[in-house]
Amino acid sequence: MRNRPAALWSALLAFLLTALAAVLAVAGGAGSGPAGAASQPPAARHVVIVGLSGLRWSDVSPASTPTLWRLAGQGSAGSLVDYAVLPLTCPADGWLTLNAGARAQSDHTNAGCGAFPAVVASGTGAQVTGLAALESYNAQFRNNPDWGLLAGTSSGCSTAVGPGAALALADKSGHVVSYLPSPSGLSAAVLSRCPLTVVDLGSLGSSERSVVLRSTDSELARIVADLPAGTTLLVTAPGATTKPPHLQLALAAGPGYQAGLLDASSTRQPGLVVLTDLTRTVLGWLGRAVPSDAVGAQITRADRGALAPTVRSLVGRDTAEQVWRSTHDEFFWIYALADAIVLAAIGLACWGAGPARRRRRARGWRVAGVFAASVPAGTFLANLVPWWLFARPAAWLYGVAVACAAVLGAAALAGPWRRHPLGPFGVIGLLTLVVLGLDVMTGSRLQLETPFGLSVLEAGRFYGIGNEALGIYGITALLAAAWLGLLALRRYPSSRRPAVLAVVVVAAFAVFASGWPGFGGKVGGTIAMVPCFALLAMIIGGIRLNWRYLLLAAVSGLALFVVFALISYLTPVTGKSDISSFAGNSLHGHSGGLLLRKINSNIGSLSVNAFSPLIPIVVVISGLMLWRPAWFGLKTAPRAYAAEPLLAAILGVLWLLPVLGWFADDSGVIVPAAVLPLALPLGIAILAAVASSDRDARYLGTTAAGSSGPRTAGQPA
Repeated sequence: MRNRPAALWSALLAFLLTALAAVLAVAGGAGSGPAGAASQPPAARHVVIVGLSGLRWSDVSPASTPTLWRLAGQGSAGSLVDYAVLPLTCPADGWLTLNAGARAQSDHTNAGCGAFPAVVASGTGAQVTGLAALESYNAQFRNNPDWGLLAGTSSGCSTAVGPGAALALADKSGHVVSYLPSPSGLSAAVLSRCPLTVVDLGSLGSSERSVVLRSTDSELARIVADLPAGTTLLVTAPGATTKPPHLQLALAAGPGYQAGLLDASSTRQPGLVVLTDLTRTVLGWLGRAVPSDAVGAQITRADRGALAPTVRSLVGRDTAEQVWRSTHDEFFWIYALADAIVLAAIGLACWGAGPARRRRRARGWRVAGVFAASVPAGTFLANLVPWWLFARPAAWLYGVAVACAAVLGAAALAGPWRRHPLGPFGVIGLLTLVVLGLDVMTGSRLQLETPFGLSVLEAGRFYGIGNEALGIYGITALLAAAWLGLLALRRYPSSRRPAVLAVVVVAAFAVFASGWPGFGGKVGGTIAMVPCFALLAMIIGGIRLNWRYLLLAAVSGLALFVVFALISYLTPVTGKSDISSFAGNSLHGHSGGLLLRKINSNIGSLSVNAFSPLIPIVVVISGLMLWRPAWFGLKTAPRAYAAEPLLAAILGVLWLLPVLGWFADDSGVIVPAAVLPLALPLGIAILAAVASSDRDARYLGTTAAGSSGPRTAGQPA
């Protein structure tokens, strides 16, 4: 019997060493995609930006757009996240963001675009008459736009062609130095006159799209033929006039961008750049200094394969985004309703207070809870299959996800760990932690466009643990740690050190994968998870919780975040991240606007939909049910707490995680809302499984708050 503890700790040590090996293997290049794949382009004498709002890679083909296809073959291709302030980013928003290097918006709602700002030609220049009003209008968003930043990159000489280009090259007063009303006035002499030329080719709507494409492709061919030698050309799509939002086209051609894929540390996803990267990139191309508080990242080049499969992959990414957008809400409704229906059906079928009925009900709820807990990991594993390239992508995504969840649930219920009341739940928690943790450490590919994962069109996060996965990641990690800790307490009834070590090992992996700037860089996750792991370690360690220990746990997450932030800001090895940007802004006194924006976003999450205000009520009631089950006439919870003295405190920590995530993350109440379909059936199943177990906990009595008090081995409940 003494082999088992040794085997347990050998497995834990191997797990830790594997995690550390992964850290060492990818730490050097985790900040900006594949290590060594991206290259910094040389400075350019001339930069020409050509914008066609609404242009997507699905519009491009050798037959319909031969010029674009040829440029894509010669240059570097990528998808552009065109998110400014609202999901509907109008053309004026895109051009304004290009002007200021930060997210900006014209005066409109998400229902549709308003009138384009008026541009009045005056001599060789022009005046954007409404720019002062737009500057005042944008103050409410607290994005700190640097108006006229793009115009200042060209040493006073820049040419705007078309109204959108005038909006991009206007200075703070709205003045445009050199202006042509339409591309018809362009010539080789005009293109070579100034270091920077910006051309607006109009926009693509939903009607006569093919006709407009042919016309603009011909116009682009004429511009390309007149470019000065060595010009860096950027073709992009600032905004769109139609809904729903799509990933737009971005294409760079010229020195340093031959036959490649666009890359940027802002997304850490090869082939994906964001709107705020464009201005910073043009600054770099022209050799101009970048302001210390500038957002975005320099767009670089990574290697790619042949053009046709590259374009197919870029189109597939947009297809995946459309599947996420059209099925995301429905998935959560189905998931939550399925949980409720299955649990209620089991309860009704096994209704009664007799021991046999209780055992059957507990077995049914245990099975249902395990499969419900397997769903998130199943959805992430679905991305191992390129479902976005198939004819029915949504059916493939959810079909593969259900199959993976079924396999995981069956494995959790069939293994030798099933004899422990928490065994199947702990295994699912450990599997979910490993899947998400390793995914974050290797680029977050499994999270893209999955129901609990990341939507790049939302432009919230492009890597790391997403806002909707934060609660799931934290709860499953804590559950895995608690289960391993309880196993160790059973194996070593006379010492709590091995149990605490088990919690520490899981915590180190979970927090490092999520919070380290070179991996997940998750601010809210670090602040929320570290206190919960600290409390769990104290509970497992038998420490009586007083105000000193609670205060230490409360500040532990903030302290580790500060350490991560300073490391990220002071050492470039971690790559650019939100954490390093926040540290830099804080040190230079520019973080106030960011903090206010985060606070407003958190508060605004309570009004996302009609059900959002109900989430705090559900969270409070569920917490009271765990803390004082007698108030609600619940009988299963007291039985479970008597059978496992630490269970009340463990469930309390699991409840605390999404609550802390709610206040620490800018997505606010969305954190507990997204985890409820997992947490509620999981809690019911755990309580039922432990209450029906005939095995007493065999370790030293706990002094954790909320437990049933100290109890020696074999003492009746």
